[in-house]
Parts: sequence; structure tokens; C-alpha cells
Amino acid sequence: MLIIQVKEGENIDRAIKRYRRKYRNTKVLQEIRDRKEYTKPSVSRREQLKKAQYKEQFLLEQEK
Repeated sequence: MLIIQVKEGENIDRAIKRYRRKYRNTKVLQEIRDRKEYTKPSVSRREQLKKAQYKEQFLLEQEK
């Protein structure tokens, strides 16, 4: 459970914004979406490899 302390004199909109940021950083929504349908382990491994290849290519291009 996420707890947001509203500081003295703080705008409620600002506190809601902090709550949303904290919620997004916990990746709860992403996990719910991932669990919505089953993915085979081989497919998830393939996606991880593809992501790693993309990331490596991106970093190599940044160095140039």
C-alpha cells in the first residue's frame, strides 16, 4: 500500500501527482497487464534478447 504524506500547506494536486508518480514507479499496472495473458518462457526470453540487442545498438550509436 502506498502512503503519501501531505505536507503542511501543500496543494492537494501536488500530493496526487506524487502519488501517481510513486504508483507508476512501482510498475503495478505493467505487471497487471503482463499477467492478463500467459506468455511462454521461450517468448519472454526472445523478447528480452531483442530488447538487449536494441539497447546495445542504441548505446553504440550514442558513443559515435
